[in-house]
Amino acid sequence: MKLAASFKSHFIYVVALLHIVLYLYAAVTKLLDFENFQVQLGQSPLLSAYASPVSYMVPIVELLISCLLLLPKYRYIGLYGSFSLMLMFSAYIFIMLHFSPFTPCSCGGILEEMNWEQHLIFNLIFVMLSLSALFLSKRNSPVKIRLATTATVALLSICTIIILYISSENTIHHRNNFIRRFPKHPTTDKIAIELPYASYFIAGYDNKHIYLGNKTAPLLVTIYDLKLKKIKEVRINMPRIDFKYKAPRLSVKPPYFYFTDGTVPCVFTGDTLTWKATLKSNTKDYFNAFVPTNKHSGIVRAVSSKTKQNVLGVLWFGEEKKLILNHNLLKKQVDGLFDTSGQLLFNEQTNQIIYTYFYRNQFLITNPKLTLIKTGKTIDTITKAQVKVAKIKSKNETVLAKQPLLVNRLMASYGNYLFVNSALMGKHEPKIMWDKASIIDVYNLKDNTYAFSFYIYNKQDTTMDEFIVINDYVVNLNGKHLTIERIKTDYYQPWQY
Repeated sequence: MKLAASFKSHFIYVVALLHIVLYLYAAVTKLLDFENFQVQLGQSPLLSAYASPVSYMVPIVELLISCLLLLPKYRYIGLYGSFSLMLMFSAYIFIMLHFSPFTPCSCGGILEEMNWEQHLIFNLIFVMLSLSALFLSKRNSPVKIRLATTATVALLSICTIIILYISSENTIHHRNNFIRRFPKHPTTDKIAIELPYASYFIAGYDNKHIYLGNKTAPLLVTIYDLKLKKIKEVRINMPRIDFKYKAPRLSVKPPYFYFTDGTVPCVFTGDTLTWKATLKSNTKDYFNAFVPTNKHSGIVRAVSSKTKQNVLGVLWFGEEKKLILNHNLLKKQVDGLFDTSGQLLFNEQTNQIIYTYFYRNQFLITNPKLTLIKTGKTIDTITKAQVKVAKIKSKNETVLAKQPLLVNRLMASYGNYLFVNSALMGKHEPKIMWDKASIIDVYNLKDNTYAFSFYIYNKQDTTMDEFIVINDYVVNLNGKHLTIERIKTDYYQPWQY
């Protein structure tokens, strides 16, 4: 009996000591890099709305529980606190793994070296250790009371995290006061196929074909017709040049293709008959987005070396190689970098450049020389980007302090129309449809008006990765699923431009 009592006492002490070491290390790590810790919390979908108070609360609670565990008189209370805290951490990770649309923050310290599954297992082990220590402790209360108390603490801990998640999501993705118009059965003739891998992306198109690139095989091009019948696969013949590619990207604009990497930076071009690439540009003009406009030029988005802000420019890679930047197009609202993020498009039918912001209800239309033609607005109400940035002095970096409110997710254009996959729910819209489909808002660029909206349904509960529009066909890619359907409504007349 004495041996058993001694084992229990030593087990409880060791468990308490393990938790003390864990909490002290985690709390000190957070406090030593507190600015970075706050930024990481701000990027979490679970805690972004409460990043400031939680960033102070977590290390304080960790230190408080460590003190309780250190003192024998209060160790039992400390074990309950530890059980509750580790259970909340576990619930947090579980929600992030199964419901989060993006990677949440790291808790710092040694846990940064673990993936999220390992992190969850690590936390659950500590939950079980604290639970075991609780029931080995000598207490006068009956076992039923202790079971009921433990169950109540567990339920409250998990419910707290769930409530935080729901509340934060509601705060970040709030409803906006705008109304959409959905024509009856706007799409028809749906065809879908399953691709061998989920690494494909839409590289380009013409009036008869869709060209797919492959992220894991950058030189491979797969061609389908508009009935999603596979025509052939080709491999780009690249010259042997020892470039350290980091972000290679294929663009196909028949009769030419373009292979680019703005981190090198380089531009290769060739024709779609031979698929033989030739190096056309290898200057010091770095860029992070590129769309070709003709055989010898394209539009790029880059970070200005002068202002450290996003800027659009015309890149010439024919006989004359130069980059002409236009610093007056993208309008700074917060920092000029994150707040001006958006998608760059070239509309071949109207010979216009379209740039649509991700975090505000605005888009720009220019000619191929980046002379502004006009600006337009999407139908939501977010006129100013809800972007908050933070400067981490220890790393000399400017990063997002919290996850911004996404307004416009994906864009495409054909004829006089702009298609925007909106990330915000309109007024009087059934939430069930947002769980089943992506909403595409269509804008008439000629009249500068909102035209109509339609749904593109999810595949296996996931939203589409990208889409394009060819005449009256909408082609979307969702993982391994390539789908094409026809727009059939009087609101859309793609041939009038």
